[in-house]
Amino acid sequence: MMLISGTASSRLSESIAKILNIELGKVDVGKFSNGETRVELLESVRGKHVFVLQSTCPPVNDNLMELLLMIDALKRSSAGTITAVLPYFGYSKQDKKKTGREPISAKLVADIITKSGADRAVTIDLHAPQIEGFFDIPVDNLSAISLFADSIRKKGIKDPVIVAPDAGGVKRARALANLLEARLAIIDKYRKHYKEADAMNVVGKVKDMNAIIIDDFIDTGSSIVEAIKALKNHEAKDVYVMATHPINTDPATERLKQSECKEILVTDTIPLSPEKTFDRIKVISVDHLLAETIKRIHNNETVHHLFHNHN
Repeated sequence: MMLISGTASSRLSESIAKILNIELGKVDVGKFSNGETRVELLESVRGKHVFVLQSTCPPVNDNLMELLLMIDALKRSSAGTITAVLPYFGYSKQDKKKTGREPISAKLVADIITKSGADRAVTIDLHAPQIEGFFDIPVDNLSAISLFADSIRKKGIKDPVIVAPDAGGVKRARALANLLEARLAIIDKYRKHYKEADAMNVVGKVKDMNAIIIDDFIDTGSSIVEAIKALKNHEAKDVYVMATHPINTDPATERLKQSECKEILVTDTIPLSPEKTFDRIKVISVDHLLAETIKRIHNNETVHHLFHNHN
């Protein structure tokens, strides 16, 4: 077994290597003077089962290119099998055509990763589970939901209600509610009139309860902040936010700072730079989840129990 890392996930990769008690594979990643990405493997990979760990988070195109070139270098260096481990899969929001003349970018990126030489892909909390079907190779779509459930139990949050921030997130919220035997509520966004902004309706009881919003990622933070306001308007006690991928595009950090949420729990699928974090953002690591998955795939063991599918 061998684990190599792209520059986007170096800290997470080091932590996983330590858990697996292996050395990180040596690879030199940089840029040519003309701005093109340069990759060179610095040790033999012949016949090895190689796991390439790289989140395709911003800068998305640079990180994606790095991943593709590492996979191609491995293929041309006679690696036995190549597993692309993408803690966060970029372009996942573009999983369908919203208007007539748009690409389905998530499908295109899946095709490129497959074509570059990956034999298998591992990821966490895809934006939509059907993206698995965009790949023509096996995909293990893991979930951080059990990590969030453990965290809620440790905090001893009383009277929790799990909240889906929109209709599309109901399955994810229900999976967490089932684990905790908690109630479920849904934020229903609707427009009263085309000239008016979205209004927020809360379906389910949240009054005098501790509301926990669960989502797959925080991007600009606008819908999460609106959901927090709606829950407070419906007299929820404390509001917590849990999201697997902290993309935190500006002005997300500022919006979350000014919101009335008690705590924001995210994972390290995307590394958070100091300017994108503050005291109420807490990070839990997916290192043990990914290390266990890598070990099981290498040993041809089942990874079924590591899913908490919201399918």
